Amino acid sequence: MPKNFSLNSNNDKAESSETVLSIEHLYKSFGANKVLVDFNLDLVRGENVVVLGKSGSGKSVLIKCIISLLNPDSGSIRMFGSNIPDIKNDVLDKIRAKVGFLFQSNALYDSMTVRENLEFPLRRHWISVTQRQVNAMVQEALEEVGLAHTIDSMPAELSGGMRKRIALARTLILKPEIILYDEPTTGLDPITAKEIINLMIEIRERYTTTSLIISHDMNCVRMASSRVVMLIDGSCYASGSFDQLANNADPKVKQFFE
Repeated sequence: MPKNFSLNSNNDKAESSETVLSIEHLYKSFGANKVLVDFNLDLVRGENVVVLGKSGSGKSVLIKCIISLLNPDSGSIRMFGSNIPDIKNDVLDKIRAKVGFLFQSNALYDSMTVRENLEFPLRRHWISVTQRQVNAMVQEALEEVGLAHTIDSMPAELSGGMRKRIALARTLILKPEIILYDEPTTGLDPITAKEIINLMIEIRERYTTTSLIISHDMNCVRMASSRVVMLIDGSCYASGSFDQLANNADPKVKQFFE
């Protein structure tokens, strides 16, 4: 079978569905280390697409290129009508307001209360809202993740799973159209990880968000994915449903499911 192949899933969206993120011919190297090599991927509205690959395969580099924390060597990343590598910072900030990013480390500010952590993106993106509206948005976001009672707590007072939920609430507060998850279950026990995965699924169903999930947690991949993309040798090596890829005989694909 050729290196790049696609397996059409019954869960995949129809071709006429709206593409909300399109990555074409993306290259990124660090010196002689070629990390992304002609990587291509389209996401349509309402998909949860999991990018699966070995440690060091380029998953985090990919997600950082998408939000312009890293600049690709070449290629395009189109969101909301703009090519991310080409736009100026003021336009980039407006686009970032539509994209939620759940960091692997949660990236909560230890010196801020939960309330202040959730207020931060509202201040950062210069959204014109009253304090009453801010209070309502913070309350709603915390209720979405079942942690309204923690509003005046400090992050250090919360468990790992609760901090992950707070980070997700902060991601949700701007009602993003796209959510990028970087290893959302890393460091969590199996029960808490399953709760986070279920919450990710609920968010997709409630808001029809489009999600790109970076993960090597096979339970997360199986439960959360509408489609799985294999990042191997820097490119999109294979794409399909979890079951299709799990039953594929290609050795490079099969090794992830053994």
